[in-house]
Amino acid sequence: MEKIALDYVENYCEPEDELLKELSRETALTQLHHRMLSGNYQGHLLAMFVKLFNAKSVLEIGTYAGYSTICIARALPENGKITTIEVNDEIQWLSEKYFEKSGMKNKINALLGDAKEIIPNLNQEFDLVFIDGDKREYIEYYNLVFPKLRKGGLILADNVFWNNKIFGKIESNDYMTKGILKFNEYITQDKRVEKLILPVRDGLMMIIKN
Repeated sequence: MEKIALDYVENYCEPEDELLKELSRETALTQLHHRMLSGNYQGHLLAMFVKLFNAKSVLEIGTYAGYSTICIARALPENGKITTIEVNDEIQWLSEKYFEKSGMKNKINALLGDAKEIIPNLNQEFDLVFIDGDKREYIEYYNLVFPKLRKGGLILADNVFWNNKIFGKIESNDYMTKGILKFNEYITQDKRVEKLILPVRDGLMMIIKN
């Protein structure tokens, strides 16, 4: 989405509260790749999907600073739970700090490690899955979570435009872009689901299990 259009739609979105502003600021000050943060617009979009699908059990692959986790947790009912997985132990302090400050820790099950190793051991069914981990591994994440997603459940995959790199010439060593392209093509061929790409921010793929 063009910046001028994004600025416009964000002006008509729910305003960002002080806690999330503080999290955004601290992420920008302490993290090299702070643009990976979901941000206010996407945070509210994720929260709306949680409410629209009446989700009580959510899986997130890629916690990062915990912005999206908090937005999702807030949208869950009192008995709802989000399990979020992050492989980078060097950012865990930041997400844990804001999970505590948010008052949402009772709804958040934060796990540290490789999602590919953790997911097979999760003995539960999910209503919604948010994939935002290593772009090279999207297909593997998808195949691991699919059996654990309820019928009619929703998978959201972030960054399916990957900074618009999928639309241009791809360098031979650009494995992230190649991973996203392969994922998009894989989902297109999957007859078990309905799918739609939302052209917001960096592209968000909606996948509903038939």
